[in-house]
Amino acid sequence: MRVLLVGAGGVGTAITRIAARRPFFEAMVVADYDLGRAEAAVAALHGDARFRAERVDASDEAAVTALLERHTCDVLLNATDPRFVMPLFQAARTTGATYVDMAMSLSHPHPERPYEECGVKLGDGQFEQAADWEKAGKLALVGMGVEPGLSDVFARYAADELFDEIEELGVRDGANLTVDGYDFAPSFSIWTTIEECLNPPVVYEEGRGWFTTEPFSEPEVFDFPEGIGPVECVNVEHEEVLLMPRWVDARRVTFKYGLGEEFISTLKTLHLLGLDRTEPVTVPSAGGPVRVSPRDVVAACLPDPATLGERMHGKTCAGTWVRGVKDGAPREVYLYHVVDNQWSMKEYGSQAVVWQTAVNPVVALELLSAGAWSGAGVLGPEAFPARPFLDLLTEYGSPWGMREQ
Repeated sequence: MRVLLVGAGGVGTAITRIAARRPFFEAMVVADYDLGRAEAAVAALHGDARFRAERVDASDEAAVTALLERHTCDVLLNATDPRFVMPLFQAARTTGATYVDMAMSLSHPHPERPYEECGVKLGDGQFEQAADWEKAGKLALVGMGVEPGLSDVFARYAADELFDEIEELGVRDGANLTVDGYDFAPSFSIWTTIEECLNPPVVYEEGRGWFTTEPFSEPEVFDFPEGIGPVECVNVEHEEVLLMPRWVDARRVTFKYGLGEEFISTLKTLHLLGLDRTEPVTVPSAGGPVRVSPRDVVAACLPDPATLGERMHGKTCAGTWVRGVKDGAPREVYLYHVVDNQWSMKEYGSQAVVWQTAVNPVVALELLSAGAWSGAGVLGPEAFPARPFLDLLTEYGSPWGMREQ
C-alpha cells in the first residue's frame, strides 16, 4: 500500500506518528500547502524511509492527481478540512486510488426552511457519484475518523451483536479538557467547529427521513465515563446522522455534542457578528484593500489546536448510545472510546482530540491492506464488519469500552 496523505496539520501529523509504528504500508507521501509543515511531520519520524514530504494545494485537483501518479499511490487519505473534500475525492477517482476521509462534502441549508427541511446534506456531493465508483470497482471510504468513524463502527457492532431491534442511535461526544492560559481555545479546527455547530442540525426518524432543527436544540445532560461526568449536550450537524441510516436499521438517529454554555455563547456571538461567514469581505490594510474570509480571521486569531497538548489536561470521550430490544427485553448501552491527553502526549506527542481522530483511519487502512475490509462504491464505516476494527483498535493500545445504561 502506497498512501498519499493530504494535510499535515494536527490530525495529519498524528496519523504519521501512529502509522510509523505499523508495517502494513510501503510508503506514505505527506503533502501540505505549507511544505515546511509536511517536512516537520516527516522529520519527527527519525528517518523512517517510508515517509517523504511534498507540497500540494488541496484545492487543485490536477496537482493532486499528478502527485498521486508521480508517487504511484494507490490510496489517498484526506486529512484536510471539508472545503477540500471534493477536489481530493475527484483526484482519487481519476487515478483509480482508494479514497479515505474523516469529514464529508459540505452541506448547504434549505433556502426557505433551513430549520425544518434539509437542503444539500453532508456527503450528498460524494454519494451522487456512488454508482460510478461502484461500477469502476473502486472504494471511497467516507467519514472514517472518530466522529464520524468509530462512532459508526459502534453502530454496526450494536446492530450485529448487541440488539435485535434498535430504537435510537445517539452519538454523544463529551470531554473535561481544559487548556492552561486560554479562556477559549477549541481542541479541534475552529473552521470545522463553526461549520458543524452553526449549521442546522440534522435528525433522522423512520418514516420521516432526514429533517433539521434549530442549532443547539434538544439539550440533555449525558453522564460520560472514566471520570468525565455529566456534560450538557445539544444537537449538532454531523455526518453520522447521514451515514448510519443507510446501513443500520434504527428508528431514530441523532448526534449531540457536549459544548457547554460558554462555548455555545461564543459561537452565537460569532454568528451574530457575521464572523462565521466564509464569503470574503473587504478590509483595509497597509498595502491597500484586501479580501478576507471572516471565519479564516477567527481561526488565525486562535491558537492552533495541534500546539495545545502541553497546556491541555483531561480526557475526551467519543461514543454511541444505543437503545433497543434484545431477546424481547429493553436494553440500553453506551459504546465509547476515551483518550487521556496526558497519555497521548507522552506516547505520541499529540493532543487527545487530534490523536483520537487520527488513529481510526490508520486502523481502517491496515484492515484494507490486509483484506479484512473490502468493497466498492462510496461506503461509510457501517458498511463493513465491526469486530475486526474494534479488535485492531485494541491492538493499537487504545481499547474501547461498553457501559450498560
